[in-house]
Amino acid sequence: MAAPTEGMAGLNSLGAAEAMSVAEALSLPAEAYGNDPNLEMVWAMKAYQHAEVYFNLISSVDPRHLKLTRTDDVIYAAFRSDFPELRIDVLDPEELKSPAAKEKWRPFCMKFEHEVEDFNYGTLLRLDCSKEYTEENTIFSTRIQFYAIEIARNREGYNDVIFHQTAEPGK
Repeated sequence: MAAPTEGMAGLNSLGAAEAMSVAEALSLPAEAYGNDPNLEMVWAMKAYQHAEVYFNLISSVDPRHLKLTRTDDVIYAAFRSDFPELRIDVLDPEELKSPAAKEKWRPFCMKFEHEVEDFNYGTLLRLDCSKEYTEENTIFSTRIQFYAIEIARNREGYNDVIFHQTAEPGK
């Protein structure tokens, strides 16, 4: 995974009290904030850390055995019911971000409003599942979109390539 940006590295220097203040601030509803660049950086850092942890997980544990949420089975069934033909090995950003795609994704996401904690938080999602998180291979999605696509990638074997690349001697 690429090194964190300079701003993200700066967050690592926060003391315990400052980190607690940041955590408390993140628990407030989005309406409480304007377009605060400092807050955006904190959200970006949180998304980056989530991506790093997830990539390390699929690199070290067979993805077919991972359980990402307590509702993986429900998420997977709903995802494949609503998006049976969506290509998940290499995502087309238009399938997530175009106005037509947003109209399809919105009802899917709302199904999980009370089922998945922070279902609509911003999360980083790899476009090509055979590659690492990089600026060119990453898109911003909601957490439930991330879960739906990554649960499907794990169950359907698309993330196996990452696990096998890191499991091979000399890698």
